[in-house]
Amino acid sequence: MNFILICMCTSGKVTYTLDTVAQELKPGDLLVVSIHHVLDNYNATPDFDGLCMMMSVPFYNEVIRSVGILSDMFLFSHNNPVFPLSERDQETYRSYFYMLRNKLVEADHRFRRKLITTLSIAMLYDLSNVIYHSGRGTNMRHSRAEVIFNTFVGLVEEYCKSERRVSWYAQQLCITPKYLSEMVKQVSMRTPNEWIDQYVTMELRVMLRASSKSIKDIAKEMNFPNQSFLGKYFKERVGMSPSEYRRS
Repeated sequence: MNFILICMCTSGKVTYTLDTVAQELKPGDLLVVSIHHVLDNYNATPDFDGLCMMMSVPFYNEVIRSVGILSDMFLFSHNNPVFPLSERDQETYRSYFYMLRNKLVEADHRFRRKLITTLSIAMLYDLSNVIYHSGRGTNMRHSRAEVIFNTFVGLVEEYCKSERRVSWYAQQLCITPKYLSEMVKQVSMRTPNEWIDQYVTMELRVMLRASSKSIKDIAKEMNFPNQSFLGKYFKERVGMSPSEYRRS
């Protein structure tokens, strides 16, 4: 997967594997799959139907306004590949789906892109609210690797502004950096450094887009040695300088 997939089943059912684990989607279920996962062995019943959105990673990065949403979506999609929605939440998703679909085809709408972006932001906040409340009521048992991964991501979300060293996060978890890397990669197929870079880059995007702080002040707040180091770090991961990104 190189895009974000969000789908709600409305009739029939579909079976598939997600990272080799068998899954089933039935009416009222929500499927959220983030990047770097593998979907395979797709098999749907003749009456299967659903409301499906595919969101590119650049667009997803553009609409994110909080790293908290990023954390919610990534952890949710890992821990709950398929999640049953209440009738109220099904109607909420259905409303967003049709509003977005209707606006996507209005090519002559002067504010089409901004409107779609705003609707997408609102939808992600509503989905994150569902995820938050479902998480509080969940009593699922997780493996040791999953516990470490979830705790690690929570720490990265909280401390990514000041800490980018894998060794620091391992120390907070009272394990070795090597063991942390093994557990994180086992669960997410990504390294701790990739997760840290993901959150730092997202935080930088949000600050550049949503604040009037100078790049020098942002570098200081994000614990970079200087503005030049921040510029190099950002360009390597985003493909443009902070000032170019802000202008765009």
